[in-house]
Amino acid sequence: MREPCKLLILLALLSPTSAHAGASWSEIVGGHEAKPHSRPYMAYLKRTNLDFCGGFLVDPGWVMTAAHCQGNLTVILGAHNIHKQEASQQRLAVQSYHPHPAYQDRPLVNDILLLKLKGKAKVNKYVRAIGLPKFQRNVAPWSQCSIAGWGHIDQGKATDKLFETNVIIQPSKKCHSFNPGITNGIICAASKYWVKDCSQGDDGGPLVCNRTAEGIFSYDFNHPPGFYTSIAYHLSWIKKTMK
Repeated sequence: MREPCKLLILLALLSPTSAHAGASWSEIVGGHEAKPHSRPYMAYLKRTNLDFCGGFLVDPGWVMTAAHCQGNLTVILGAHNIHKQEASQQRLAVQSYHPHPAYQDRPLVNDILLLKLKGKAKVNKYVRAIGLPKFQRNVAPWSQCSIAGWGHIDQGKATDKLFETNVIIQPSKKCHSFNPGITNGIICAASKYWVKDCSQGDDGGPLVCNRTAEGIFSYDFNHPPGFYTSIAYHLSWIKKTMK
């Protein structure tokens, strides 16, 4: 798991919205505010007032996130400004937690978690599940994808609103050059200009390519690229668990 940079440690003392689950941090580097409710699958996973992760709705009764985000989570769907009581928001409790049986936290391996909700989300224009890959295959290098989240934006600035940015899938050889210990089932991606900053998205948030959730943000090394758990790689386990 990545370590917070010194700038963000300072901001943690100043801002009530700066900390994430497991003392990890996120930043939508070079991004912009998303059109409100244009990503109806996004989930804000609240553990404490200072501690949260991203996630995404994959079925009215299920949310997907990173396994290292596991905790006493409250799921908030349909949000744009997470610190306002928006009429579009739905709050749901978690009935059961389903981390991958081979999950490891040091190093992070099989970093994927399914949350079975108590009850089901009400599907509408603000809340809707995102599609998953249909087959176990790799995302093509140089594909343009996107990430989104409620973490910090450029230069450590905090935001209450959902921000988004584009990233490009990197070839496996380049991923290995940044992380020689990389395992199967990992995707790495970076912004077009390889902006050097603290991170690449909310922990547990989705990597979206062609309107399909292809990855889950897992970790980085305080600079691009970001490393994502491949959803396609774990497709058989996902289907078995959700059944």
